[in-house]
Amino acid sequence: MASFYEHIAFSSLLGLGYGLGATFGLEFTPVQGALAGYLAAFGGMLPDLDSPNGKPGRELFALTGALAPLVSIGHVLRVTGLEPKTETVMLLIVAMYFFFRYGVAWLVHKFSVHRGMFHSFPAMAIVAEAVFLLYPSDSRSVQMLMAGAIACGFFSHLLLDEIYAIQWQGVIPKFKKSFGTAMKFTSNKAGPTILTYGLLAATTFILLQDIGFVSASPIEQPVAGEEVLPPDDFAPVDARDEVIAPDPVTRSVAVPREELDDAPLFQ
Repeated sequence: MASFYEHIAFSSLLGLGYGLGATFGLEFTPVQGALAGYLAAFGGMLPDLDSPNGKPGRELFALTGALAPLVSIGHVLRVTGLEPKTETVMLLIVAMYFFFRYGVAWLVHKFSVHRGMFHSFPAMAIVAEAVFLLYPSDSRSVQMLMAGAIACGFFSHLLLDEIYAIQWQGVIPKFKKSFGTAMKFTSNKAGPTILTYGLLAATTFILLQDIGFVSASPIEQPVAGEEVLPPDDFAPVDARDEVIAPDPVTRSVAVPREELDDAPLFQ
């Protein structure tokens, strides 16, 4: 298994390349490229969140507690309906810091194990979708850039763990017991696997709603017995509502001739 500092070095080099490629290859701004590079480097450390009591875990949760409020404060204000006043924003940021730094760390320590479902492809997808949804930008391409950065960093951690789980004796590889525990889709326990895929389903559904692929409100269906208008009745309102009254002078009236005998003008 690679050490924490080896993960940092590897993901930092990856982030440097990712940021330069985004800036000079994909024509994002230098600031966006630099931020994407930092996210890639940070993503390379994320799977070690499942060890919150060690030094790497403490540093990660401290950094997460600082970054998460800055990224999600706009969404919190919109959902809660609070006014974006200076005092309100400061109070929310402090409260969110303690929530992520200590509350989430306690939950992870309580319900997770090292090399559990945090080290998996579904966890990587959850993190990438969360970054896409929470990143404060109106540009889909920028959101995709940041989500891709965190996913690349996360994947680098899983890949490096699997590489270090192989020992070479000449040209013959020898696999450690830890081989296959990082790059995986399920764990040997049903509970964490079900929980992880439940979170993935929830974030995927919210993402599909956000991009408009899934409608947020159901399509109204006609009630039983209700008349459904034919296609011709879907004409423009002006054409449908305009009623042309018949000319009273030229309108013909079907009257029997015997009733007109006493009317000389009609003889």
